[in-house]
Amino acid sequence: MQRVLKAFFPAVILAFVLASVLFTQFNLAALQAMGQEVSTGVRIATTFDDLIGMASSYLVLILVAFIVGLPVAAGLNRLAPGHRALLFTLAGFAAVIALHLIMKAALGITAIAVTRTLPGLLAQGLAGAVGGYCYHRLSRPA
Repeated sequence: MQRVLKAFFPAVILAFVLASVLFTQFNLAALQAMGQEVSTGVRIATTFDDLIGMASSYLVLILVAFIVGLPVAAGLNRLAPGHRALLFTLAGFAAVIALHLIMKAALGITAIAVTRTLPGLLAQGLAGAVGGYCYHRLSRPA
């Protein structure tokens, strides 16, 4: 159990950090597409501000998504051993995608604006996939 927990929290944090950086950069790219100038300093400051500002909400949502998704991958791994890396990577991807789709369907909101577009939604899923793969790597039996 200790091995699982030591892998779980870094995986969640990595997924959150990557997701936050991606949505910040997608938003800034949209501003640039509208003709606004976005300097490197603004990109760095905005990224940092979003990491801090979204930690109390989006980090918790990703944590909940991983609490649901990763045990599913573990169960599937028992049924189909030998695909552990793929299963946990897909679980992270699916968990984050499902998080956004469920919030939209159940609450009628898009909490992360970039997920209104397919590239933005897939980028968030990619962050989940990286977190899932991180969990796989850190939680492997010795």
